Amino acid sequence: MADGAAPTYGFGDVIWWLFWLLFLILMLEPVMSMRRLHAARLSLIREMERKYGWRVITMIHREERVSFFGIPIQRFINIEDSEAVLRAIRTTPPDKPIALILHTPGGLVLAASQIAMALKRHPGKKIVIVPHYAMSGGTLIALAADEILMDPNAVLGPLDPQLALGPQGPVVPAPSIVKVAKMKKDKAADTTLIVADVAEKAIMEMQETIVELLKDKMGEDKAKELAKILTEGRWTHDYPITVEKARELGLPVKTEVPPEVYELMELYPQAPGNRPGVEYIPQPLPTPSHRQHGGNTRGVAVIVRRFLG
Repeated sequence: MADGAAPTYGFGDVIWWLFWLLFLILMLEPVMSMRRLHAARLSLIREMERKYGWRVITMIHREERVSFFGIPIQRFINIEDSEAVLRAIRTTPPDKPIALILHTPGGLVLAASQIAMALKRHPGKKIVIVPHYAMSGGTLIALAADEILMDPNAVLGPLDPQLALGPQGPVVPAPSIVKVAKMKKDKAADTTLIVADVAEKAIMEMQETIVELLKDKMGEDKAKELAKILTEGRWTHDYPITVEKARELGLPVKTEVPPEVYELMELYPQAPGNRPGVEYIPQPLPTPSHRQHGGNTRGVAVIVRRFLG
């Protein structure tokens, strides 16, 4: 190339630069997409707060794509969640109603209990909104609310504690452990008796938390009865407590879920490859006057963690 002449690029150079440009776009696209989703969520939350006069808090657990390489992460109630929710509750004015939107399979007892008790202590009105499900630890949080708004087909779940046996051991229901120990009596191994002792404590502690959350709403006797029903192992841990069943149990359930909640759920997409095999042509939500509510729905094992889900 002569001095002062413009550099020339061959076809191979162009392909090389296009490759790196495409690679950069592919790396940045998930981040930009997540930022757009986050901005859309905040915009809709602000709209709900202006419209209904609530402080809106969300705890929505889905398997989302959250990294450069789109690796999905399974979400559940953990200590980070409780820290964030407690901060949101603490910064809410005392007379401001709180609406907590829940979509969760459950999680750690400690985290769920912290959120439930903090929500109960808030002086203003407490509303929990369940568009699809709030199982286990999510149900515990819902018990702290003055009002539970559930989709007619949404469900809650039992509150029997689940114990993880050992670092890699199975997660089993506490009532089942107690039952096995009582059946074996003096034939039970020491490890079984130790685990059964912890299981009994876990059930008792959960019942105490439930009574504390409910006794001012339904009286202490009724709260104790409900605590026993939810923790004694009457049902499997994934038993669906429907709107009708929740009302039978005395919970303050209504089915008037704001339409914005369903719009918000659309902004929490499942990770690619983990989406349900369901396709349909979207239609606008029916107006409240035409929407039907309340239809027919229905070694020594070391215990390292306690779960509600």
